Amino acid sequence: MSDDMTQDRGWRGSRELWLDAAYETLLEKGVEAVKIMPLAAALKLSRTSFYWFFKDRKQLLDALLERWETTTTHHLVRACEEFAATETEAMLNVISSFLSDRDFDSQLELAVRSWAQQDPFVQDLLQNADTKRLSALKTMLEKWGHSATDADVRARAIYLVQLGYISTRVQEHIDERLERFPHYVEIYTGKRPPQQEMDRFKAKIGYSAVPTDESSSGV
Repeated sequence: MSDDMTQDRGWRGSRELWLDAAYETLLEKGVEAVKIMPLAAALKLSRTSFYWFFKDRKQLLDALLERWETTTTHHLVRACEEFAATETEAMLNVISSFLSDRDFDSQLELAVRSWAQQDPFVQDLLQNADTKRLSALKTMLEKWGHSATDADVRARAIYLVQLGYISTRVQEHIDERLERFPHYVEIYTGKRPPQQEMDRFKAKIGYSAVPTDESSSGV
């Protein structure tokens, strides 16, 4: 009896297990390494187990792109639409969405941008995502009274700075990062958040001044 037949009678894993393995491979080795046989070997599952959850490799890659859309674009758009009492609070909501990969998956964003360089379909998806993100930022700024042209330029400044952080893999300690936040907000909006607003913001994200090794990419 073949190993595949023996393993197929047992545990086949799950859709999320296969997807998580593909995700880790994409981050570490790039899209060309995301292949069924190596994933099966890494998971110690049969190759045929994969087909219980995905039709083919393309469907797996599509699922990775869906995860990317959910953990990047959706998060940023939601942050732009989050309630805020002031413009500076609204901007704090936006830039805080880049605080960790739990909110904006910068590692996956970088991997997909690399993938797009060799796949026109992914490049189109990426361009559409850029457009959606910039539009959400611009709409938020217009809501707070900026003209269309001014909002467009400020939105691009916010977004392109963040892409620079991601592409250069900047790492900052949380204390250093938060110390810069009021200055970024002032650059992006023309206003500096008052200290009480920063205090509320820090409480909202669960910030503690106790020294840690925590760091992440993003402004």
